[in-house]
This record gives sequence, C-alpha cells and structure tokens, in this order.
Amino acid sequence: MILLAPNLYRLSPGLQPLWFLEDGKLAEMGAGNAVHDASLGKEIVRRINELGAISEDPEKLTRIYLSKELRTAAELILGWMREAGMSAHLDAVGNVCGRYEGERPGAACLMLGSHYDTVRDAGKWDGPLGVITAISCVADLNRRGKRLPFAVEVIGFADEEGVRFASTLLGSRAVAGTFDESVLNTRDRDGVSMRDALVTFGLDPDHIGAAARARRELLAYLELHIEQGPVLEAASLPVGVVTAIAGATRLAARLTGMAGHAGTVPMALRRDALTGAAECIGAIEQFCRTDESGLVGTVGYIQARPGATNVIPGEVSFTIDMRAPTDMHRKRAVADIVRQIEAIAKRRQLSLQLDVTHENRTAPCAPWLKEQIAQAIAAEGFAAFELPSGAGHDGMAMIDIADVGMIFVRCRGGISHHPDEHVELADADAGARVLLRVVENFRPREDR
Repeated sequence: MILLAPNLYRLSPGLQPLWFLEDGKLAEMGAGNAVHDASLGKEIVRRINELGAISEDPEKLTRIYLSKELRTAAELILGWMREAGMSAHLDAVGNVCGRYEGERPGAACLMLGSHYDTVRDAGKWDGPLGVITAISCVADLNRRGKRLPFAVEVIGFADEEGVRFASTLLGSRAVAGTFDESVLNTRDRDGVSMRDALVTFGLDPDHIGAAARARRELLAYLELHIEQGPVLEAASLPVGVVTAIAGATRLAARLTGMAGHAGTVPMALRRDALTGAAECIGAIEQFCRTDESGLVGTVGYIQARPGATNVIPGEVSFTIDMRAPTDMHRKRAVADIVRQIEAIAKRRQLSLQLDVTHENRTAPCAPWLKEQIAQAIAAEGFAAFELPSGAGHDGMAMIDIADVGMIFVRCRGGISHHPDEHVELADADAGARVLLRVVENFRPREDR
C-alpha cells in the first residue's frame, strides 16, 4: 500500500489498521458481499455508456449546459428515475430531480446527487457515475419494496462544470438558494445569453428561485464521484472517504516590461516579461512542491505579446490556480506567492497587475457522515481510507443548506476530464454497494 502525505491520507479514526489482501480487501474482516455478481455495477456501466453516447460531437463527448444534448440526457435520466420508483421532474434551472417517498409521505430527505453536464472532450464517468449509482440504489430499494423513515431524493445537477457561461455550480447553487441572477446576462462563445438559452431549453429564467430548497427539507447531502486522482489506485482501494472539498483561489497576472529587438538589446538591459513570468511560474512550483500539507498550484494559461520570434516579449498574461485542504492554509499560501511575484517583478523592473478572478471556500465533509461512510466501507470488506478532494464538486454549494458527505471511487490512472477516464465494473459495483449500505443504515444527525 502506497500512502502520500500521511497527514492527509489515512484510515478513518476508530477503525483498526488490518492486513490487506489483493485490491484492498481486508484479511481480518468478513466481507459479507465477497461473492457478488456485480449486478448493480453492470446496470451502472450500461447506463454510463448509454448516457455517454449523447454528445454534440459524435467523436468526442461534449454535453454542455442548456444544449439540446443536455435536454436529451435529462429525459433519459428522468425515465430511469421513474423506472426506479421515483416521481421525477425537471426543475427551474434544468436539474433532474427524483424523489422516493419514505414510510411517511412528505418527510425530510436524504439527498444523493452529482452532475450530468460535461467538459468538452470529456470522459463518461465524471458526474454521471454519482447520478446513475444513486438511481440504481433507489431502484434496488424499490425492487425489494423497502421504504425508509425518510425520503430519498436523487438530483442530477445541470451545470457543475461551468463550460458554457464560465460560472460553475449553477445547478447546485440554484438548489442551495445562492444562484447569482447577474449570471443570466452572461453570453456564451456564440453570443447567446444564459437567459435566452434557458427559454430555448423550455425553462423560465424568472422562476429559478423556485428550485431553491430549505435546510429543513434535507437531512444531509451525499455525493459519490470518481476520485479524479491517483491516490486510491496507489493504495489498491476501490473506494474512499472524502474529508473535504478543497477551496480554490484563481488569479490573473499580467507582467509588463519593454518589447525590443532580439538581436540589439543587451541581456543586462532587457525588461523581458516572459522570462519574468517564467521565474514566477518556477517560484509557484517550488513553493508548492516544498509544502507537505496538500497545497497545489497550477499555471494553466500563458500568453506572450507581441508573440514574434525575433521580439523580446513586452507583456505576458498568465493564470494561477491555488488549492489547499483548508482555507487558512490556502490564503496564507496565496499571500506568500503574491509577495514572491511582486519581488520578482520589482527586481526585473516589470509592472505587475494581479487580480483575484475566483475564490471558493473549502467545504469540509461532516464528521458524522464520514463516520457512516467509513462504517459502510468497512462492512463491505474494504479499508476505510480518508483523502481530500482537490477538485470542486456540487457539495461546495450544497453545504449552505445541508451537511455534506462524499464517497470517492477509484478511476484508472487517476485520469479525468479526458476520454481515457475509466472505472472498472467491480469498482462501480463496490461504490454502489457502499452507497446503498449508507442509505439503508442512515442515521440523521442527533441534534437536528
């Protein structure tokens, strides 16, 4: 078993470390479902493939917010929800919503969800795995005629990725009551406003507020998702307990120096914006590499101007994305990086403009939900392994109205947002069995 940053990745408290067999199975704990036909997994994989065929590009999976492809996907998911015994509808922002009543109609619900939109040239599993797995779990309850002391709701959020209108978590923010209506005026790359796109989709932008839910309606929010990273694979485990969804700060930097002829300006007299940017990028990497608490920093975009082979770059723009398991850690790191960039710019006689373009706070998973997930994982015969999420998820919005818990499922090579994204059938089945066990044994928070 390989562990990275032991203070971040660990066995859940209260569970004894046991010897591992192949694929994370425990040698000293009975796996009640060790002999299993993976029936849930088979249904999930079949539906993942069916949903993954709905794309604006037949060669590449792309299903963006309020597109006709998203509408087709929504109708397919609504059909699956109804087959599973749920009442189902499309809400005011395009989320697909299903409800499986409890023993008493109208009871508060345990909400299960994820998103069904994709990035461009996407993989099939990111988002849809959580939606489809939740539907399969409800279908299993329905086949057995089992009702619970609470309702179970499944929601497929319409826009988590933010591809079309450059604003993420639109579906979950609407449900949480934190939707920013100014986003309705933003336009996509074809000049279509979100307001007009909603109307074309068949929705009324003036009624988005109707999608909002009250805290009293939810007992908790649970999300199953592929890990989108390599930690579970390195640990030979199919599932894990998420501790927190890391917050993120994004900055846009612009360094301005002096363009000049590549052959006539001596090196000592240059104010080269690109070499200054290169030093800044190296400083970001070095700073994050030496941090042992899960800090990550990425420069994902850079543009040099005027962009000619024989001209010293006079202006360079680049982005910075900083993430950490805690808000305090991230904010301190951002402040340190900003100071380093300012010092580099001053020493190189470059002017600097640095703007914060995005900031999301860390969303910690509720300890009482982590405990129930860990117990379900252990009951299925696996080590209850804790790890943070570096990627953002709808739970970051849902935490405003409910306690949040997350289950990660191993993905091959840690690859995500790419056509090679893949989950093995056995792992999809393991995730489903864990989620089903959590739902069936769910205990609401005592002080609710």
